[in-house]
This record gives sequence, C-alpha cells and structure tokens, in this order.
Amino acid sequence: MPQDPLSEKLRLKLVERVRGVFNDVEGGEQPVPVSDEALFEKDSPIRLVHADIVGMMVGGIRGLLLQMLHPHALQGVLDHSNFRADMHGRLRRTARFIALTTFGHRDDAMAAIERVNRIHAKVGGTLPDGTPYEATNPRTLAWVHVAEATSFLAGYLRHVRPDMPGSEQDEYYRQFAVIARALGADPVPLDRREAEALFRGLRGDLQTSPAAREVAQLVLTQKPEGSPPAVQAMLGAEAVALLPPFARSMLGLERPGLASIPARAATWGMGRTLRWAFRQN
Repeated sequence: MPQDPLSEKLRLKLVERVRGVFNDVEGGEQPVPVSDEALFEKDSPIRLVHADIVGMMVGGIRGLLLQMLHPHALQGVLDHSNFRADMHGRLRRTARFIALTTFGHRDDAMAAIERVNRIHAKVGGTLPDGTPYEATNPRTLAWVHVAEATSFLAGYLRHVRPDMPGSEQDEYYRQFAVIARALGADPVPLDRREAEALFRGLRGDLQTSPAAREVAQLVLTQKPEGSPPAVQAMLGAEAVALLPPFARSMLGLERPGLASIPARAATWGMGRTLRWAFRQN
C-alpha cells in the first residue's frame, strides 16, 4: 500500500531530527549501521530493548543518576570530563557506544570496547577523603553496568513491553554481560535474580554528596540541542519515578506526583510516534 506523501514527509523529518540529537551531524557523524554480523542476533532481547529510543532515554537518565551515587564513578566524571559544558555530548557518546556494541559489526563493537578500555586506563585519582580510585576497578565497573542494565530494562518494561517474559529478561542480562565483561566489570549478573542481588550488594558502596546532587540536577535540566523544550522534563520525570526510593532520597529528588501523569502520557505518546517513524525506516 503506497505511503501518503504528507505522512511520509513528516516521518522522514522526524527521523532526521531525532538522528540529529543522537549524532554529531556537524562533525560528519552518521548513525550506526545495523549489521548482520553483530555480537547479538537480530530480534534477540538486547537488540529489542536497546532499539527503543524513549525506553533507552528514560533508562539512560535513570542509570546515570544511579551511577553518580558511586563516589569513584562520580569522581572520575568530576576529574576527567567537561560534563558541565558538554553534558549532551557525554550522553550522546554513551548512546553511540551502546548502539555500536549492540547493532554494529562485531569488529567495530570490539574496537569501541577497546577504545573505552584505553580511556579508562588513564582515569584515576583520589577522592576528597584521600582514597585512591581507578576507572578500571572491576567493582566500580560492576555498579556502572548493573545500574545501566536494570535501568534500560526498566525503561523498556514501562514503555514498551510490560509483559516481557521473564526468560527474555534473563537473556537480556546474559547478553549484556558480554559487553560488561569485555569492559572489565566483575561480578556481572546473568539473570534477574543475580542483578537484584548485585544491586543490593553494591548499595553499601554508594554515598550521597553535594556533587552527586549537582550532577543529578544537571542531568535532569540540561536540554539536548535540537530537542523540544518539554522533552527533557518529561523524560527526567519518568526516570526519577523509576528510581528506587533510597536513590531519590540520596539525590534530593522527589517522586513525581499526580502532576506527572500528563507528562507520563505524553512520554508514552512520544514513544509510540517514534516507534512508528523508525519501524518504517
């Protein structure tokens, strides 16, 4: 059945705008090509979860908020990045890494992992109390990974497939573990039960601090270039709603109340629109 010309024009415009947010267009960056020789098979759980834009954006914000509660991960960001001036650039690079390792050719995926490992090898220093830290610490990387994995899956379950079978959720963790291990994380969960246990077990490593709360506010308020003004607020509210209560308390955030219901509905509507646009692309 032929496409309605106006509908197709709107769809292509939407796709172009979204790609402009996630790719450094001015620098000549192109979207990651989907490969038949990726690390993971087509339509496998990790590719389904990581393909949904809204679920990943909500999960990405939630994951970053959780990661900033780990003093070593936080200090690495404070000491070795310009996140205050380029928060969107940092998030965009993270999104590209996820896309490359999930959908790109396996050789490109492994090259991306090696680049990150080389960067991590140069990241280290001391905490305010004098404790040394290194970005290659397996336990720190384990928290970074479990925060991401639980968050991406939570975003997908909330916005796409609340009825995703437990066996597929477990397979998602097994697949994501391939990337986490290659990055040096240890321990790495292989299913929901292990992920929940690790999340609880690493909670004692977390600390609240003025710096963590500052980063949280930057994450929730900085608007990516090219995105509509209300989008960041909607996504941020959803991410905060998905945080465990202890994390909201440590970051000085309040759970969105009844006033967030319209934003939640708008986020779901945005997700349906983007899935329509990219399903046909």
